[in-house]
Amino acid sequence: MSDDDTSDDPESIRAKLVELRTEHRDLDDAINAMDERGVYDTIKVQRLKKRKLALKDQISRLENALVPDIIA
Repeated sequence: MSDDDTSDDPESIRAKLVELRTEHRDLDDAINAMDERGVYDTIKVQRLKKRKLALKDQISRLENALVPDIIA
């Protein structure tokens, strides 16, 4: 696996997952806070949502890397 600075080591993958999930949650909180305050900068919200989606994709790839391939 060559995803950024993450090796194939399961522990480093898990550590990266914690980091990415935290960032994803922080982005969600930031988007919700902007919405609650009524400050709605469309471009900024779009960028935050795009980053959030990229994080979700990266999280999915790393989670899949932790699951062993089983040939049925």
